[in-house]
Formats: sequence, structure tokens, C-alpha cells
Amino acid sequence: MANPTIGFIGYGNMAQAIAEGLVNAGTISGNDIVACAAHYDKLERNAAKLGAKAVHTAAQVAEAADVVVIAIKPYQIEAVISPIVDKLAQPNTIVVSIAAGWDLNKFHDLFGTSFEQAHIQCTIPNTPMAVGKGVLVTEIDNTLMQEQTETFENLFSSISLIERVDTMCIAGCAPAFTDMYIEALGDAGVKYGLQRATAYRLAAKMVEGVGALYLADETHPGAMKDAVCSPGGTTIKGVASLEESAFRGA
Repeated sequence: MANPTIGFIGYGNMAQAIAEGLVNAGTISGNDIVACAAHYDKLERNAAKLGAKAVHTAAQVAEAADVVVIAIKPYQIEAVISPIVDKLAQPNTIVVSIAAGWDLNKFHDLFGTSFEQAHIQCTIPNTPMAVGKGVLVTEIDNTLMQEQTETFENLFSSISLIERVDTMCIAGCAPAFTDMYIEALGDAGVKYGLQRATAYRLAAKMVEGVGALYLADETHPGAMKDAVCSPGGTTIKGVASLEESAFRGA
């Protein structure tokens, strides 16, 4: 699918992260994006940042977009999507859900008799997609055609690692846990005399670097840890302290 129009039903933080990442990566341009949201004034301001088009209804998004991203809260899906299933269940429309807890079986029930015509892929994204460093946990089961799968992967592989799994959880939630870890390291840096901005920057770069190091050759994390734990050194003392505080258990 050349130059697809991407539509967002819901344009909150996650949808904006995806849109920003796609535009910054050069995968699409801002005027290839259309979005709706509950608060139109706020939507207009957020859409204008990328040159996207703000519309009033989910039906307008479904009519305008080749790829429709369902980006509303999980509890809102039935009320918002039920009235437009016929518009979404079109031969050339790809539906991508980013709603936690919504798998293909749930959409089967929601779409009813229209499900046979629908092309749906359920995912769980994370906010680092905004800077092209995301993870898109993607349900193995889907109803995309081969060419639609290629379109989906061409779009989202430009801003994320697409990982196909049977169940979806860790990569969507873990950024919040990692944020807490970075904040804790920042507090420690401040305790020992660093400026807070410096401490956060060092901690964030360390997290990025360790992740990149693992992805380079997939050395087991335990082996990576062992390699920097010198006998009687500061690192192994820190590891022991973390384990005494139930780091892994937490």
C-alpha cells in the first residue's frame, strides 16, 4: 500500500507517540494522518503539531484512512466502535488495535457478522515509538491479508521492534517500571552530588546502551552482569544489596 493514510480513533499520549515517530522517521508525512478524539479543541492543537487533520467522529476516520488505529481506552471500545464496524470491515482497511486486553477473539464478538470482512491486528505499543525506539508486541492471530501484513510491518518496523507473541503484556507496561528505575538512579546520583538533570541523563543513556548491547548479539543478561562484577568490587556489592532488597522478586 503506497502512501497510506493513517487514522487514529483516539489521539492521546500513545497515539501521538506513534504519529510523531512515523513522521520523524519519514515513513509518512503529517498530512497523511487523520484523527478524532473526545475533546476537539485539544485534538486540533495536538494534531497541528504534525500537520495532521482533526475530524469530529470515528466514522470520519474510518472513511478517510487506509490504516485505522483504535487508540481509545479499552472500556470505550464497544460504545465507539460498534456503530462503525461496517465502515471498518472493508477490503482495503487495516484495523490496528492498541487497546490492552483486546485480542482478536474480543473483536470477533464485537464485529459479529462483519468480522469475516474485517482485517484486524491487535497490538500493545509503548511510548519510545515516538523516537523510533519502540516495541510493538503483536498478537500472532490476525485477519490481515499478506499484502496488508507487509504494509503493517513496513509502517511499524520503522519505529519499533515488532515482536509476535501469543500473549501481550511486558513491553507495554515495562517503560513505566523503567521510568521508576531511572528516577531511582537519579535520586541516588543527586544523593552523591550530581545535578538532577545530569543524573537522569546518565541513567537514561545507560538504560539505552545496555538495551542496545543486548540486542547487538543477545548475550544472556546474566552473563552481561557477570562480566562487569569484579571479585570484591563495587558492582557485585551493589548486586548483592539489590538482591537483599528483593529486586528480582519485586
